[in-house]
Amino acid sequence: MSGKNCFFIGHRDASEEIFPLLYAAVEKHIVCCGVTEFIAGHYGGFDRLAAKAVKMAKNDYPEVKLTLLLPYHPTEQQIPIPAGFDSTFYPDGMEKVPRKAAIVKANQYMVNHSDFLIAYAWHPAGNSKTLLEYAKKRERKGLIQITTLQHHTFNVDK
Repeated sequence: MSGKNCFFIGHRDASEEIFPLLYAAVEKHIVCCGVTEFIAGHYGGFDRLAAKAVKMAKNDYPEVKLTLLLPYHPTEQQIPIPAGFDSTFYPDGMEKVPRKAAIVKANQYMVNHSDFLIAYAWHPAGNSKTLLEYAKKRERKGLIQITTLQHHTFNVDK
């Protein structure tokens, strides 16, 4: 694919209130950064919201593709392509990764192979924050560009 790609990483307990900010980030990546492929997981609230944002954006930008990241080998755990996704992707070399570490390793693979990252990782629990710190090291080397969504930017009164 000639376009650029973008991966998502975020906390599984992300709430719907971040959706407008997430959608704006997706659209900005399409329009300003030339992203034509987004890769998302399917194990939590942030993944669900990220996929929803890309599916919505595809209405205005039909050239955009949405790929589902598979941390477990497709023969081990069959995952049909969900509605709105264009394909699935299972990273090379994951066959040797212990099942317990599969999601973390698949996410790390994507950070290593993505042009952009949209992140929502603000509390230390879980692996999202650790992966974001890893991505920031790659960003300092010019290997990835990160957009971090801030959880404290929301005000229900406005």
